[in-house]
Amino acid sequence: QVQLVESGGGSVQPGGSLRLSCGASTNIRSFYSMRWYRQAPGKQRDWDATISIRGIIAYADSVKGRFTVSTDNANNTMYLQMNSLQFEDTAVYFCYAEKGRIGAYWGQGTQVTVSS
Repeated sequence: QVQLVESGGGSVQPGGSLRLSCGASTNIRSFYSMRWYRQAPGKQRDWDATISIRGIIAYADSVKGRFTVSTDNANNTMYLQMNSLQFEDTAVYFCYAEKGRIGAYWGQGTQVTVSS
């Protein structure tokens, strides 16, 4: 069973930065893509960023220019560097990985709180 574990969340002031990590229990090169999502209280889970096995990267408009997704294949980890954080970025952040019809996997989430 594939496991994804997020870390790196915390509290930060507006304009600050955090780097989230998503560690996988398997070789991340086996995934077709990996993604970051967020879920604010009372809201649906929204997509933030994708990185595919082919290196294709995409971002939601709300984070473009502020967030950067990357992977470290040697350590089977995906990262999300978050800069210029805003109050609206407060949410639980989840990582997701998929292998097409084989399966899709979610982490347990990590809390990010932006407050002054």
